[in-house]
Amino acid sequence: QVQLVESGGGLVQAGGSLRLSCVVSGTPFRVDAMGWYRQAPGKQRELVASITSGGTTNYADSVQGRFTISGDNAKKTVYLQIDSLKLEDTGVYYCKADVRYSASILRAHWGQGTQITVSS
Repeated sequence: QVQLVESGGGLVQAGGSLRLSCVVSGTPFRVDAMGWYRQAPGKQRELVASITSGGTTNYADSVQGRFTISGDNAKKTVYLQIDSLKLEDTGVYYCKADVRYSASILRAHWGQGTQITVSS
């Protein structure tokens, strides 16, 4: 059974930094891409950043220049370095992994989420 375990959330003051980690376990199959999503209170879940197995990254405009996503394919791990945190970064951050089961089967798996709360 595929499991994604996130870590690194917490309470931090505005302007501070955090580093999130997410590890995929329970599958021998390749992870094509991983990403971080967040859901703020009362809002829909949104993409924050993503990275492919080839290293191509994508960021939401709201986090460009402050967030950095990186990955380790061999460890099936993705990181999110978050700097210059703002109050509006508060939310639950979810890790997503796109696992390649075959040439035609790609499935998304989600972590349970980790809370980030930014205080003033």
